[in-house]
Amino acid sequence: MTSKNFSYSFLSTKSIESIFPLLLDVRSWWSGVYNESITGKSEKVGDEFRFVAGGGVHDTTQKLIEVRVNKKVLWKVTASNLSFLEEPEEWKDTQFGFELSGSGDKTKITFTHEGLNPEIECFDDCSAGWTHYLNNLKNKLK
Repeated sequence: MTSKNFSYSFLSTKSIESIFPLLLDVRSWWSGVYNESITGKSEKVGDEFRFVAGGGVHDTTQKLIEVRVNKKVLWKVTASNLSFLEEPEEWKDTQFGFELSGSGDKTKITFTHEGLNPEIECFDDCSAGWTHYLNNLKNKLK
């Protein structure tokens, strides 16, 4: 994942073992901001879920493509309808997820959305949205 992609990192005093299951449960961190609806599963590789927010202006489907227990979780966007954009399929085939690592007595959580970069229309609005969700997650994991 390159540095041009949207990335957000923070530290938590919680253990990797307690954080990892929370990240797999997308409802626990990708909700509570824009009247979200999440249907489907995200527990094992191959699971898919649909995320709808903002009255349907954001409607995407994600497939869980990589799970390395206590280290990494990665989803691929398989369908994208971001109706507020000129190119509503802009997220299609992008990937996002978390990587975890230990840093002394803390856990470093790094989120990256590969394909969400400054060259695309959604970058500013989508980066702001991710930052909001990730700030909420950071506060939850203090």
